[in-house]
Amino acid sequence: MKIINNKKIVLSSLLLVVFTISCNKDFLEVPPTGSITSSQLSSKAGLEGSLIATYSMLSGRGNDFYSGSTNWFWGSVMGGEANKGTNSGDQQQMNEIQAYKPQSTNSSILTKYQPTYEGIARANALMGLLATATDVPDADKTRIEGEGKFLRAHYYFELKKLFNNTPYVDETVGYSTGISKVGNDKDLWPMIEADLKFAYDNLPETQPDAGRANKWAAGAYLAKAYLYQKKYADAKALFDNVIANGKTANGKKYGLVPHYGDLFRVANDNSEESVFAIQSAAGTGSVNNANPDFVLNYPYNGGPAGCCGFFQPSFELANSFRTTAAGLPLLDGSYDVGDNQLKTDEGVAADAAFTPDAGPVDPRLDHSVGRRGLPFLDHGLHPGVAWIRDQTYGGPYAAKKYVWSKAEETGGQVDKSSWTPGYDAQNVTIIRFADVLLMSAEAEV
Repeated sequence: MKIINNKKIVLSSLLLVVFTISCNKDFLEVPPTGSITSSQLSSKAGLEGSLIATYSMLSGRGNDFYSGSTNWFWGSVMGGEANKGTNSGDQQQMNEIQAYKPQSTNSSILTKYQPTYEGIARANALMGLLATATDVPDADKTRIEGEGKFLRAHYYFELKKLFNNTPYVDETVGYSTGISKVGNDKDLWPMIEADLKFAYDNLPETQPDAGRANKWAAGAYLAKAYLYQKKYADAKALFDNVIANGKTANGKKYGLVPHYGDLFRVANDNSEESVFAIQSAAGTGSVNNANPDFVLNYPYNGGPAGCCGFFQPSFELANSFRTTAAGLPLLDGSYDVGDNQLKTDEGVAADAAFTPDAGPVDPRLDHSVGRRGLPFLDHGLHPGVAWIRDQTYGGPYAAKKYVWSKAEETGGQVDKSSWTPGYDAQNVTIIRFADVLLMSAEAEV
């Protein structure tokens, strides 16, 4: 009986404790493990972390291929210098977009639209944190704001190019202030300009990290925004200033690299020709740091990476490298007519003899386009149809610029931790100095 009574006392005590706790909900107010407080986020380290998160969306969203800012699909394919590649059934929803006939249900549209707005959301979150930041030097706050606004302008520029006017939200708009009711009735250009102008006026000429936006990257981008709006005089004046005085974030005077092919090698990342680029790195523990937007864009079936045959240069692009015997371009468009068209191996069996085109071409062709019978970087001769998934659909050419070399693979510049070794450490340039020169010339014309 004594033992039973003791059990009753213990049980009654436990029930009393449970009842007491259930009446007092303080026990529920436990900070989640690994949570970050608002004061931590608004510290200098927190602001820098939020800024880097905003930069990271330049590469898109993980396995959502072609969701980032490389625009190999949204620019090069839609612009006609490349075909989607592979075969018609692979990512077949892309065919509608390449033909400029997308349906409203096309999943590829959201693949670009959503991550771009995620970049904007991260920039806006950064701006909100800046407003509450304490114990952060004013110079750092201004620089971080300049980089954040540069990135926000970039993401809105991406949307403007593809979708025209989309809903504009900044850090002042949230769920409690009607974000769900924001329409697409405002022109994005004034806001893009304002952010780029702030960045141009406030960012330093050099940065502690080569991949950060600086004053001159903002100036080039602002001039590009003027050019798109046909504000030619404003664009030309600013381009002239960038050309005369601009330098990279790591302090190099802008210029053209001596050898064109060097632009597309890891060793020359952040060269004097790099105005602004997506930074890539291999072996970091995440392949999403290693150029994820191009992971599908390697020769098919035995070439480097062995997959997947997307992003094949078009006939139009390859033929445009045809020149006169004196090496001058055929500006009348005759490069795409008759015998001026490049000889290809389309329809030629893999085991059949083939001699590459011997006519005069701009030498940059073979740094840009993989052609049968010619060296493909240091991987040997391009075998032609053996590396092409479907010639009748994608054509006979293979992408070459953003494909890693054997030397880069040996040197640890290829991330092999995922399903394909198609992730490498080569930066992808968004604006390079050659673009600035050409845009300046266009504004002048």
